[in-house]
Amino acid sequence: MRDETIGSFLTRLAARSAAPGGGATGALHAAQAAALLAMVARYSDGPRHDAETVGRVRAAADGLADEAVDLAAADSAAFEKVAAAYTLPRDTPDEKAARSAAIAESLGGAARPPADLMAAAVRLVGLAEDLLPVANKNVISIAAAAAAISAAAVTARVNIEANLPGIRDEPLAGELRATAALADGVTDRADRVITAVREEISK
Repeated sequence: MRDETIGSFLTRLAARSAAPGGGATGALHAAQAAALLAMVARYSDGPRHDAETVGRVRAAADGLADEAVDLAAADSAAFEKVAAAYTLPRDTPDEKAARSAAIAESLGGAARPPADLMAAAVRLVGLAEDLLPVANKNVISIAAAAAAISAAAVTARVNIEANLPGIRDEPLAGELRATAALADGVTDRADRVITAVREEISK
């Protein structure tokens, strides 16, 4: 996925195949958000700007862009394991039990990439908030970054929740429910960044 062309990825995304799907696109939303924040930081490196904050945001955003692409690939790989578990035989009681256990385990694994994506979205919205007051006011792409962060968080929540019913490990399920609940806070914070940018450009 990392070396794939955009056209090739979109062709695969549009195909009648479950992977790549929404989880991968959610991670790519985060990757694009991180790249946009890094770009805004690079346009905010003059003597009038806060060099420490800008440098910290730039470095963190560069790292998160790379991390998010890995999450996109991980999401696709995890879903393929779920699909494989559903194809296991179920002709005997033992086979049914093994298949059921494999499905539950694979669903727990499939929930991990979106949970990690939510953690990335929380970090990204914090970077956007830190960058906003010190950023070059002519570079409004920070609003686009915030919108992409919101999309990543919502996608992560939906994908976590989709896997929850089949997860038997209750501590893991509780952890995942708490992670999914972070989406509202992320989207609220992202909306405030967008509002601030819109107010600035309307002056």
